[in-house]
Amino acid sequence: MVSQADLETDLHAAMRAGDDLRKRTLRMVLSGVKLAEVEKREGLTEDEIRGIVEKEIKSRRESIADAERASRTDLVSAAEAELELLETYLPEQMKDDELETLASSAILEVGADSPQAMGSVMKILMPRVQGRADGSRVSEVVRRLLSEKT
Repeated sequence: MVSQADLETDLHAAMRAGDDLRKRTLRMVLSGVKLAEVEKREGLTEDEIRGIVEKEIKSRRESIADAERASRTDLVSAAEAELELLETYLPEQMKDDELETLASSAILEVGADSPQAMGSVMKILMPRVQGRADGSRVSEVVRRLLSEKT
């Protein structure tokens, strides 16, 4: 898990080391944390901080896709470096076979037999994989498994 104190400690270390990439990225995450604290009017839990890191990761992935469409390799490489750094603050990502096993058990649990039941499967599955698998990846696996049933 990642805490605000860990992020701040890493930021100070990056400042001492002159690591601009790490400084810039951690400042962005910490500003998101501070904004969320102001909105909530209290400190954030580690899960909430992890959610902010995941949001930043999603933003980087979207930036990479946009930069690739615009043929901006400089922006792609910068966003990829930030993405790589941010991913170090998340728990180890779930392997494909493990994700498929959990998705299959959730499908059986719900009794889903078509892609129309995807929402109910995702509702059960997402809390189980929280922080260990990206939502789009989970959705892709569930959609594939449900379409194989029809």
